[in-house]
Amino acid sequence: MTVAPDEAQRDALRFEAMRDVVDQMQGSVPGKLEITKEGIVHDMMAPGKPHELTAAQVSRRLERRMPDSLLAHTGTSDVENTAEGVMRQPDVIVIALADMEGDGAFDPRTLLAAVEVVSRSNPDNDWVGKLRDYPLLGVPVYAVFDPRTGSGAVFTDIHPTPEGPRYATRKDFVYGEDVTIADWTISTENLPLYAT
Repeated sequence: MTVAPDEAQRDALRFEAMRDVVDQMQGSVPGKLEITKEGIVHDMMAPGKPHELTAAQVSRRLERRMPDSLLAHTGTSDVENTAEGVMRQPDVIVIALADMEGDGAFDPRTLLAAVEVVSRSNPDNDWVGKLRDYPLLGVPVYAVFDPRTGSGAVFTDIHPTPEGPRYATRKDFVYGEDVTIADWTISTENLPLYAT
């Protein structure tokens, strides 16, 4: 007798198959690959200097305010929840050093915050897709910096909705203002903009 897999098992198998594809392709395609409920997201363009400089500056400014036991990490970090079928790669993760130990992807529930710098080639990935996925994964704070407009927003307070968990609070900012991400307030002075 053959027993058909239930929906959760099918979702897990689907995620594993997509994860295998991402692992095989990541080194041979430009940009980065992530997994959402809808499938694989391919951000075609490799990040440019303004994108990378923004991530580095935000990381440095956060680390100046945080205790030594925490890190604002800018590596290519896989943050995944197999049960939800989502794997993302935030531009910056705020995490305890102890939670970086070991092998494999980062558990999103260990993140104190995720920071994204909006990609010029696929802004909806940061403003729509990740805004949906990060509360689903349990990331308590999501900060978005947008070099296209010199503005951004910080999202907090996850709450249930009929469409799934969502952030209840949004605080917008413009470059030049101070912004609070989790427990730390940093300046947004002199962050780069994309050339028009």
